[in-house]
Amino acid sequence: MKFLPTPTWIVKSHSNYPANLAKNLGEDSPEQIVCIGDPALLTLPLLGIFGSVRCPASLILQAHDMAQSLKEKQTPVISGFHSPVEKEVLSVLLQGAGPIAICLARGLEGMRVPSEYHKPLEDGRLTLISSFDSTVRRAKAKISYERNRLVAALAERILVLHAEQGGKLESLCRELVGWDKPIYTIKDTSNENLIHLGVLEWKA
Repeated sequence: MKFLPTPTWIVKSHSNYPANLAKNLGEDSPEQIVCIGDPALLTLPLLGIFGSVRCPASLILQAHDMAQSLKEKQTPVISGFHSPVEKEVLSVLLQGAGPIAICLARGLEGMRVPSEYHKPLEDGRLTLISSFDSTVRRAKAKISYERNRLVAALAERILVLHAEQGGKLESLCRELVGWDKPIYTIKDTSNENLIHLGVLEWKA
């Protein structure tokens, strides 16, 4: 049987528009967002997870262990789940029962939903979200940056697994440390650049 999810559009003027978007992004908050799955998941105290495409192997191992802990606690999580380390975390979380929000850097209309998402969507514990229309099909650099700001805005707290020095994620972290929400990273010599920015040490 073909899986045909129905997208739900939420406009900025509607009462179910996530309050965190307007609070954190102000005038930059998107006029509308689209969801596949239960949009109520976006009102949960989400942990936003980020990790650079280039990530030390030692941190990927630590991220895997951290994901196991989040899975056991059924911690509500949001991420783009695009980089290899983010995908490693998602592969663990999908095996659990906790809420997951996946924010995509493309439009959702006409999207082929991966088979591993079908059961979590049907169970009401997975939501796909985007602020882009159907004309956006690829995660270009500017689009990905906007997606990451959306993830950060929706999250109650943020965990940066690794941000490559001088990269776009590190640049985003410079902005996020000024937001009114806690931002953490894994204690590791590879993350000293984040500690110097004022990012806190993650404690499970």
